[in-house]
Amino acid sequence: MFKSVLVANRGEIACRVFRTAKRMGIRTVAVYSEADADALHVREADEAVLIGPAAARESYLDGAKVLAAARATGAEAIHPGYGFLSENADFAEAVAAAGLVWVGPDPKSIRAMGLKDAAKQLMIEAGVPVTPGYQGADQSDETLTAEAARIGYPVLIKAVAGGGGKGMKRVDAAEDFAAGLASARREGAAAFGDDRVLIERYITRPRHIEVQVFGDRHGNVVHLYERDCSLQRRHQKVIEEAPAPGMSEAVRAAVTGAAIKAAKAVDYVGAGTIEFIADASDGLKADGIWFMEMNTRLQVEHPVTERVTGVDLVEWQFRAAAGEPLPLKQEQIRLNGWAMEARLYAEDPANGFLPSIGRLEHFVLPEDIRVDTGVEQGGEVSQFYDPMIAKLIVHADTREAAAAKLAEAAGEVEIWPVRANAGFLKRCLEHPRFVAGDVDTGFIAAEEAGLQPVESAEANLAALTLIAEAAAETVETRADPYSPWGGQPGLSYGVRLNASAQTTVWAQVDGRGVSGEVAPVETGWRGAEGLSVQVGFDQVQSGDRLFGYQAVEDGFVLFVNGEARRVTPYRAATGGGAGAVSDGSLRAPMPGKIVAAPLKPGDTVAKGQPVVVLEAMKMEHALTAPFDGVVESVATVGDQVVEAAVLAVVKAAD
Repeated sequence: MFKSVLVANRGEIACRVFRTAKRMGIRTVAVYSEADADALHVREADEAVLIGPAAARESYLDGAKVLAAARATGAEAIHPGYGFLSENADFAEAVAAAGLVWVGPDPKSIRAMGLKDAAKQLMIEAGVPVTPGYQGADQSDETLTAEAARIGYPVLIKAVAGGGGKGMKRVDAAEDFAAGLASARREGAAAFGDDRVLIERYITRPRHIEVQVFGDRHGNVVHLYERDCSLQRRHQKVIEEAPAPGMSEAVRAAVTGAAIKAAKAVDYVGAGTIEFIADASDGLKADGIWFMEMNTRLQVEHPVTERVTGVDLVEWQFRAAAGEPLPLKQEQIRLNGWAMEARLYAEDPANGFLPSIGRLEHFVLPEDIRVDTGVEQGGEVSQFYDPMIAKLIVHADTREAAAAKLAEAAGEVEIWPVRANAGFLKRCLEHPRFVAGDVDTGFIAAEEAGLQPVESAEANLAALTLIAEAAAETVETRADPYSPWGGQPGLSYGVRLNASAQTTVWAQVDGRGVSGEVAPVETGWRGAEGLSVQVGFDQVQSGDRLFGYQAVEDGFVLFVNGEARRVTPYRAATGGGAGAVSDGSLRAPMPGKIVAAPLKPGDTVAKGQPVVVLEAMKMEHALTAPFDGVVESVATVGDQVVEAAVLAVVKAAD
């Protein structure tokens, strides 16, 4: 076994690899960009090397700099994590040429499975069932358009070098094909340096089933059962679980057998995942599951497999890379219970799931489950990298118990001022369809209305009580310079003290007006309906519900079921903000680059029609017209813009 390893990655996966390496007595080396100088993975490593500016192409994607860091620190092996250089065959070859151990599959295996079109053809030759489609070399618009018509709409356009939903576009009608093709090509070129695409038949009720495989240099290949990653948004996985719900032993044998056949076809060594698409219109059937692609690396969702099998996949990676045989034979790998993982993203579900960036001034994660993260309180969520900030992983005896446990954990998340999707995750996990296992990749889009936040009377009362208590303290201290109300009398800020000792309170919760009556009692406060409210150091109990809170300028942040709700006294509350379009101005919701401007000044535009496309955090975001009108101005393609910059102006139609 090698004695030191450099992890050519960042964030939670770097921290996760370090955890196993330290347990095995392997010295750890981190690399980092200027944006990550204070990152958690840098501090957790035994040694760290700066490799360049914030932009990934000048740091984490620069293989020469990574190799130089390995040489400078005496690292004997390189683990690529996932993303960045993890599936770059040229880099894998360069690592071996430098006399270092590559903790991953052979370059020839990466190349064989790295391009979706070539991989599909290889699987056809190996007898693995594949999704009907087109993966030919002719990439002309005319040929691709004709092939889409032959396959039949809806179709899925996919970048041949793609992954993680990038360069993937669903097209439902012929008239939309050209726009979908152009967008897929742009994303493919930007993310992978390759604008080629393939086309597949779109399965109307698809489920995403994948099989974890593992090979060694002694000819052994095993599977570690399947995962279900069907709960997705924009082709990005949101919740993953193992095993797959509704999976019979016969179907499991068919899909794991196909996965083993696929891995053996490329002489696979190390951890890999064979991804399948299943037609869920009539349950899982052996003849209704097709090969989609292979990921020649460790997957983001690998912890759920670890929890149901008891295997440390990173340890297996190290052992396979060192030439050791697999620790277990196929018959020794057993399924135990049910595991689920939720991806905690820095994004705002209330604002179209736009990524949220900034400093994590308040960051609390559940303590009684497995949490894989690469950030901590005081850390920064950067515009330069993926917005995933943590993974919440649970294990239980049954699927129902696992879902309930994960929902409870998501509800305990407290993050501010960066917005996160914890509340959204909780609602997904508690949705009756999800609990019943009735999930396909269209679940979130179909159930959008039922996944919106629900107003809580107890949370409203807690919010009013916080305002009343702060105002009452101000009345007592009058000109206390440290008061959150600036020393002004509390009754000027949404509180009216009545002769009956009842206090009528007005507040705004996320800009929505709330009012009610509370009264101070010996043990705290009481609502008009008799509900008791207790306020502690950093928690408030309203009835049977316990909420976390934090005082901020002009009010509080109340943490309710995984969501941060901004609570302000009624008179102190204000509106507005970046992205407002009431005047026809389309503002950048975050820093980014203009990659498309389909309209020019003077063009007429319909409400909802894309006006300008912003690329940020590795994804495209189309800003659309807020009403029918005429384009007055639009940003130039290639411009780098800051948050809240005006990207276009639309004048309302007369």
